[in-house]
Amino acid sequence: MNARNHRTLRRPVSLSGVGVHSGQEATLTFRPDPTGPGIRFRRSDLEGSPEIPADLDHVVGTELGTTLAVDEEIRVMTVEHVMAALWAQGITRVVVELDGPEPPIRDGSFRDYVTALEETGIEELEGEVPVLRLPTPVTVDGAQGSKYVATPSPDFRISATIDFEHPAIGRQYGSFHFENGSFATEIAPARTFGFEAEADRLRARGLARGTSLDNTIVLGEDGVLNEGLRFRDEFLRHKVGDMVGDLGLLGAKLETHIVAERPSHQGNVRLARTLATEARRNPMGDPIVDIQKILQYLPHRFPMLLVDRVVDFERGKRIVGVKNVTINEPFFQGHYPGHPIMPGVLIIEAMAQVGGLLLMDTIDDPEDKVVYFMSLDKVKWRRPVTPGDQLVFELELVQLRRTVCKMKGMGYVDGTLVAEAQFLARIMDR
Repeated sequence: MNARNHRTLRRPVSLSGVGVHSGQEATLTFRPDPTGPGIRFRRSDLEGSPEIPADLDHVVGTELGTTLAVDEEIRVMTVEHVMAALWAQGITRVVVELDGPEPPIRDGSFRDYVTALEETGIEELEGEVPVLRLPTPVTVDGAQGSKYVATPSPDFRISATIDFEHPAIGRQYGSFHFENGSFATEIAPARTFGFEAEADRLRARGLARGTSLDNTIVLGEDGVLNEGLRFRDEFLRHKVGDMVGDLGLLGAKLETHIVAERPSHQGNVRLARTLATEARRNPMGDPIVDIQKILQYLPHRFPMLLVDRVVDFERGKRIVGVKNVTINEPFFQGHYPGHPIMPGVLIIEAMAQVGGLLLMDTIDDPEDKVVYFMSLDKVKWRRPVTPGDQLVFELELVQLRRTVCKMKGMGYVDGTLVAEAQFLARIMDR
């Protein structure tokens, strides 16, 4: 994802084919969505055409592919090829409409999706894509011997190793730097692969029912049954493409170098969740809004100003703010002596103040306005907040109608959820 700004498509584009696991024919249509919240899959074959957000919160399966769902009936299988293609083109706002349970596998690679998105045209939008940076290296142990190390980097690259006890694969290593459109040439043509000896067992379990020599590299006992490979290390390159697709569920531009040993979908998703946690644990970079600007926008003053800085911001969409909790907070004198705990109502108040800053950027003359909160819903406190903690609040604008809005907020300490709430608020003249 080289683009800094959000992107969508100029017009819809469709591709049809069979699902690699379900064996069902389906048509997938990418639809422009310039004002939407992000990438969503829409099951047009189900009643009401329900949507599934393409994010880590909706991952429900990682066996031989990544599955997203909102419940048992509303799900979509094997999303990684689609997600990798969207990432490669920097597309962050789109509806992926599907009239079946699984995207078409096409020729088994990412190439058809990348080409279709490129040819249909891409539209630049206002607002920058969130950037995920790491302050220190992160290590993640995946399943079946997979291991990942993510280190700080000025850009995104993957170095990966795979190891299969098969003469056509063996141990393969490669390093790929994803800038200047290299995904389309170095990764996109690489096809998925499977072993002939496992085919019957997988099909008996409802998997691999759409596989054929036209869409899968099939490995027999002594070698490849297809006519030939597109790359000497095509197996490795496909695994790297799957990593890109799974990491695309973060919805962020990555600035990290990932070293992966035997990557898998389960390990990829575990890595993505760890990266998201680390990003919340250590907000990086210079503040987008510092305390001086906060004082201009919010009417609160000591001891009720509970926001120190804003570290991420998307106009009219979301905001990330920070409150550093110190032992000098006046409320610790009485809550409680000898056992200081930040009052839950003040945690929610701090969250609401961050939300107020998001709203102020949606209106004219914010210095003449004030935000009054009208109601709270679904308030939960998960764990105590104590001196030395850094509260990181993420708020999303769910709905805005004239001067009344609805927001959803989450509060984290060291990447762990400590509080959540939904707000209804009104913007008023001072």
